[in-house]
Amino acid sequence: MVVSREKTPTAQETFMQMAQAAGLRGRILVTIGLLILVRLGVFLPIPGIDRQAFSQNIQNTPFIGFLDLFSGGGFSALGIFALGILPYINASIIMQLMTAALPTLEDLQKNEGEAGRRKISQITRYVALGWAILQSIGIAIWVSPFAQNPNQPQFIVMAEVVLALAAGSMFVMWVSELITERGIGNGASLLIFINIVAVLPQSLGSTIELAQSGDSAIVGRVVILLLIFLAMIVGIVFVQEGTRRIPIVSARRQVGRKLYREKSSYLPLRLNQGGVMPIIFASAVLILPASISQFANNPILVQISTYLSPGGPAPWVYIAFYLLMILFFSYFYASLIMNPVDMAQNLKKMGASIPGIRPGRATSEYIERVLNRLTFLGAVFLGLVAIIPTVVESATRVPTFRGFGATSLLILVGVAIDTAKQVQTYVISQRYEGMVKK
Repeated sequence: MVVSREKTPTAQETFMQMAQAAGLRGRILVTIGLLILVRLGVFLPIPGIDRQAFSQNIQNTPFIGFLDLFSGGGFSALGIFALGILPYINASIIMQLMTAALPTLEDLQKNEGEAGRRKISQITRYVALGWAILQSIGIAIWVSPFAQNPNQPQFIVMAEVVLALAAGSMFVMWVSELITERGIGNGASLLIFINIVAVLPQSLGSTIELAQSGDSAIVGRVVILLLIFLAMIVGIVFVQEGTRRIPIVSARRQVGRKLYREKSSYLPLRLNQGGVMPIIFASAVLILPASISQFANNPILVQISTYLSPGGPAPWVYIAFYLLMILFFSYFYASLIMNPVDMAQNLKKMGASIPGIRPGRATSEYIERVLNRLTFLGAVFLGLVAIIPTVVESATRVPTFRGFGATSLLILVGVAIDTAKQVQTYVISQRYEGMVKK
């Protein structure tokens, strides 16, 4: 994608358009209404299950905390939206992997245009439905011992749970697509964003109560923790917005009698290509042994999960393995979303080239070298962001923000930046519509 310089709208112009432009105001109101609807659905209970007994059974379960991060507490509360948008995200990741592996899907994405993309979106929905049913069956097997009516057949209890969870997940997926089409965009990301924000008041309230205990040492540690979190947010903004601009020169071309001069632009390569995905994958791999050991009661798995936990007997093992996983998934995800060969071919078709680099293979090799260096720097940054909250919490001994760590911060900042850019895009479109009317 070649980007040319464009004046971005000011904050004053953005807020004026949000207040005055009916189109943008309507999109914002639709988005807010749908987000409130999804949050209300989190508290609707699954029928036939004793939620109080289930809540006591899952206390101090790390896997539940990981799932609650994306459902806003809906999983531990056993709401009908407990699965949330997770099946759709998993289906999207699976389709990205399948598109890179299967030529048929790759041809649909690259050569079939809008019809091909609609077909892939439809397949993604079917995969999300299948994934939601599989997850619902696993949850139904887990929660069936907590049935409110012990005399009711287990099959009926499981069927009710599967139907409620799968239907709730499909409704959330529909809402996310509705926000993308008729709201301000980024539907799936905004749903995760609002679920994480919903947990913030509880963490802030616990922190304020801890600071009001009267101990000056605790107040100092809380202030240090908050300052480090603010510094991390600033760092995340800089890295999320950081790009390497490779200069691009478009050759002269003649259309009819008109001669177009050479144009200079740039090819932006983001420092953090994978966003928050490498941390999510790495966290899932770390939590997996602990989750399996709770059901299997295998002593080997229990020992592995003990060493792979932040408070284990050897914290350096946890830190080293976590960093390696983040590095691996950073390169893996970057290879899925960026293809240097395709980028070189697209530049050649457009009649553009990188100064000093021959078109074709030399261009793809140059882009690949730049991408590898950027991915390594981005992975190092993600590793630091992932480790710092755990280290700071251990040093300050302030546990109220436990669980609200690197993944939450990256998602909050990333989605906020993307949403702001989406709103700016609508403001720019309104600006051009006004120029056309004049």
